Amino acid sequence: FVGTFVLMFSVGCNVLSGNSVWGSTSCACALMVSIYGLGNISGANFNPAVSLSLALSKALGGPGIEMKDMGAYFGMQILAAVVAAALYVELFWNDFNLTPSAGFGWSDAMVCEILYTFMLCFVVLNVAAATKATPNGYYGLAIGFVIIAAGVYGAGMSSGGCFNPALAIAIDISSFGKGFGWCFAFMIWEFIGAALAVGLFKLVRPDEFGGEKTEGAELASEFLGTFMLVVTVGLNVMGRTPDGAWSIACSLMCMIYALGNVSGAHFNPAVTVAILASGRCPDLTPAKAGKYIGAQLLGGMSAALTYSGIYNGASFKLGPGAGFGYGEVAIAEFIFTFLLCYVVLCVAVSPTTKAEQMFGLAIGSCLTCGVNAIGAVSGGALNPAVSVGIATGHRFGDGSLVAAIAFSLFEFAAAGAAAGAFMATHAVDKQGDKLEGETA
Repeated sequence: FVGTFVLMFSVGCNVLSGNSVWGSTSCACALMVSIYGLGNISGANFNPAVSLSLALSKALGGPGIEMKDMGAYFGMQILAAVVAAALYVELFWNDFNLTPSAGFGWSDAMVCEILYTFMLCFVVLNVAAATKATPNGYYGLAIGFVIIAAGVYGAGMSSGGCFNPALAIAIDISSFGKGFGWCFAFMIWEFIGAALAVGLFKLVRPDEFGGEKTEGAELASEFLGTFMLVVTVGLNVMGRTPDGAWSIACSLMCMIYALGNVSGAHFNPAVTVAILASGRCPDLTPAKAGKYIGAQLLGGMSAALTYSGIYNGASFKLGPGAGFGYGEVAIAEFIFTFLLCYVVLCVAVSPTTKAEQMFGLAIGSCLTCGVNAIGAVSGGALNPAVSVGIATGHRFGDGSLVAAIAFSLFEFAAAGAAAGAFMATHAVDKQGDKLEGETA
């Protein structure tokens, strides 16, 4: 009750205060602190879609909660959300309705609600339920910050960004005078997202259900992570968001935490090339790296067609920003792709500087830094899957194909440079291995 109440009250106050820039972060932090505070008490579901995904996972032989407990969770979550909605209406003497946003149809809202409810439930299953990933210290951060990835202006531009059936019911009831009924559609979409999360959770982690982990699971992981990253990029750019870099960074961070111990969570051909070139991951053979890159490119291209479809076929071109040319793009993309790849190698590969808990935040923060810094110069792609995806969404028009090739070349060059710099600065890794061998 407490966690869902805090979440619903935070959502209502941010919406009615017109807090468009920091509203998502406020709501994400409300969810995060409640998860850390109550996770060991109730599991901190705070969302019927999350409870459903956990119950379905358990029913299929995986980790989760019993079906008999799900109904009680549903009732308490809905009650808490309705009470919180009544309180924010009383506080502001105002309310807001649940409906697809102006300019968007029900199908656009449906896709966004399914996608980001899927992402939320999928992250929960991977960081808080999967036995191979728990216990950890980042579960609350990873789950809470999915709300920032979804964003007020990203997916929220079409659906309002609900992703929670308890909130949908409470918002619809509290604004009854403006119309009622959309909560039923939203609930269906969100429950579809929850079921999809369970199916894909089983696909990427068959070992949680008594199966064997395969290379196919790793490739599916790379596809899914890249897909969610690129669709978040596209929705933020199309929505002209003021906090786009933050939203995009959080999408990367959350999916890295969810899938890091499945495939390594590269989600970027440049990162894959950097790790391969470093020679520090024997399991990543050239053949496997090629398959990873194929899955990443396919994920990026599929995501681009998805965000373009949500905007009725509209898209944006890849290329230098106004007043800049490819020389400036080369410098900008090289420097910040170098930073991204170098940080990945430092915090996720090196045994000396590996960050066991903060690796996802560190890697995601490279996008917060880079996209804000060079967005006006190149858009801040920093990833060949993003570059090719954007060009695909634009149907390779307006020179986007040439731009995708150029951007990718700059990014791959940066990956090679990052691997070289890493081998120089982290030679201590191999010296440590040699000393351990001599001791043994």
